[in-house]
Formats: sequence, structure tokens, C-alpha cells
Amino acid sequence: MLVSVLALAGPALSAPPTPGSLGAFELSRYAPDTRPPEFRGRTVDGHPVSLAELSGRVVLLNFWATWCLECRPEMPAIERLHRELGPQGLTVMAVNAREGTPAIRDYARNLGLTFALVLDPNGDIGKKYGVIGIPTTFLIGRDGRAVAFAVGPRAWGSPPARAILQALLSEPVPRPVGR
Repeated sequence: MLVSVLALAGPALSAPPTPGSLGAFELSRYAPDTRPPEFRGRTVDGHPVSLAELSGRVVLLNFWATWCLECRPEMPAIERLHRELGPQGLTVMAVNAREGTPAIRDYARNLGLTFALVLDPNGDIGKKYGVIGIPTTFLIGRDGRAVAFAVGPRAWGSPPARAILQALLSEPVPRPVGR
């Protein structure tokens, strides 16, 4: 469970795994080799998703809700990152906190969101990640390690955010085991 990991993430840990400053962007880093919890879910379109299927990609995993006023300004910037950096290996997944499909679809249509919107009707995925407030965002490296997290809104389109993501995207794609 990531709750215990969140308590360990602090300034005494090793240097950030990216040349960009996680501290300047107010991200909390994880200890090296920390792994995020696996999850399975469905998107608003009914497609199955899991963290395991994203091996080799950088993942921006955002927890949000349509009623969250602080979430709304982040979404267009996250959408731009999805469109611009997706071809380089970024996957954006936004896990909705306990809302129904119609509200999520309306919200996505109004903001022009095209990244994966994952349903979490009982809050199970959020619980696995220890989410206590939204928005909360996790960054996961190509090798599946938990890199950093942010509780509260961030300027995801800013130069510091892009530098962190570019550094993660520049890491080598891990080779499949056994080949």
C-alpha cells in the first residue's frame, strides 16, 4: 500500500532521478526502487486498463473529480502534455473519484479531454495510492518505479514540469525480461 510509502517520501532521500528539480516544482520524491501499487480498472468508454500494461512508458497518474475546483485548471495543461508527449512515451491516466460516467463524459467533452479517464466508483484505486485529497498526481518512470507525487494542483504545462517529464522520457525503455 502506498500510504506507508508516502510517509517515507521526504527530503532526506537520495537525489531526484531526473535532472529537473522536483523540489522547484514542489513534488515529493520516492526512495529508489519504490514500486507503485498495481491496479486494474475501466475507462469511461468501457476499456480495461492496468498499470502493468504501461510498462516502458512514463505515466502521469492523476486523481481528480468534476466537482474539484482546483482540478479544472490542470486538465487543459495535462491534455496538452498528453497530445505533445504521448508519441514520445507519456501516458496520462486520470482516475475519477467516485463519480458516474455521464458527469465524467460531460466534463471531458467541455474541456476537450482525450486521455484515459478511469472510473473508481468505490475509491479502491485511490485507497491503494493513499490519496487523501484531490488533485493528487503520481509520476511513474518507464521502468515502473514510483518517481514522485504531488498533492494539490500544479502548473503541468510549465517549464519545470516539462523538464521533469522530458528527463523521464529520455530514460531508456527497459528490455523485456528473458530476451
